Amino acid sequence: MKKIISILAIAISAFSCSQAQPTEFKAEALSNTMKTLENTEITFKEILEKYEGKTIVIDVWASWCPDCIKGMPKVKTLQEKYPDLTYLFLSVDKDYDSWLRGIEKYDAQGEHYLIADGQKGVFGKSINLSWIPRYMVVDKTGKIALYKVIEADDEKLIETLEKLK
Repeated sequence: MKKIISILAIAISAFSCSQAQPTEFKAEALSNTMKTLENTEITFKEILEKYEGKTIVIDVWASWCPDCIKGMPKVKTLQEKYPDLTYLFLSVDKDYDSWLRGIEKYDAQGEHYLIADGQKGVFGKSINLSWIPRYMVVDKTGKIALYKVIEADDEKLIETLEKLK
């Protein structure tokens, strides 16, 4: 019986470790090219370097995504509660002009970049993007503090932001 319990404990432990969230972005994510509002290219690494030393809330979204649009009021509430954070909106829109119209239409306040190769491209694959909206948190040291939630009012997101105050 003790052997069975030991084996079960090891199996649970191994499974838990395999589910650990990444704390760093993969090289392919960092080197992935995105578009700025001015329609110039920038790598994700350069974007992160711009906000070095700040806590960053990343919102991966699209202007055509109903769940993303429904989530915008929750993001605004988050911004009111945590105004000193950097809010980085990464869009998977397929069209530059649609992306710009979406930012204006939904009054998305923050820093904006367009993932040039879309949801299923290099960046999306490197962060295991299976659903949008997708929220992530990067701490002041550049480490991923929260890898994945799909609601801007998710308890894990709030807990993470509270810990990073």
